[in-house]
Amino acid sequence: MQKDKLQKMMLLAMMIALDVVLSPLFRVEGMAPMSSVMNVLAGGLLGPLYGTVMALCCGIIRMLLLGIPPLALTGAVFGAFLAGLLYRVTNNIYGSMVGEIIGTGIIGSLLSYPVMVLFTGSQQGMYWLIYTPRFIGAAIIGSFVALFVWKLIYRVPVFRRCQQLFGGISND
Repeated sequence: MQKDKLQKMMLLAMMIALDVVLSPLFRVEGMAPMSSVMNVLAGGLLGPLYGTVMALCCGIIRMLLLGIPPLALTGAVFGAFLAGLLYRVTNNIYGSMVGEIIGTGIIGSLLSYPVMVLFTGSQQGMYWLIYTPRFIGAAIIGSFVALFVWKLIYRVPVFRRCQQLFGGISND
């Protein structure tokens, strides 16, 4: 029991580290497709709870260390949660991809507007759908990259054992 908890925390820490390092490296202004890649993979590997914790920790770290605005949180947290939830419901990576696109691309982008109005103190030049095209674009690109990565790493037995540790079993 204690060994399983330790393994879960170690895997969560590794996913956080990967997300924090990869997201700024492969970033287009206003888009973070690597964050979506990590959310889809975390949805299938870690599930909704740990995937959301991963996205929350990564968003906070990127905000503190890299000076990224609160979009790092609103963009990733909802996508990670829905990616994990839809993976559990559908038992395949395509459910995780749809969850990421809906969670980050739609919900996260719409909730980013009021957060940024509060953050900047002004709504001048901003409107509700200002972040939606970038967030949807990043979520779609990231989801398909994650599908490619998933097909490669799912062949590795250690990966499937880690997935079972978090209660996920797949038919992919």
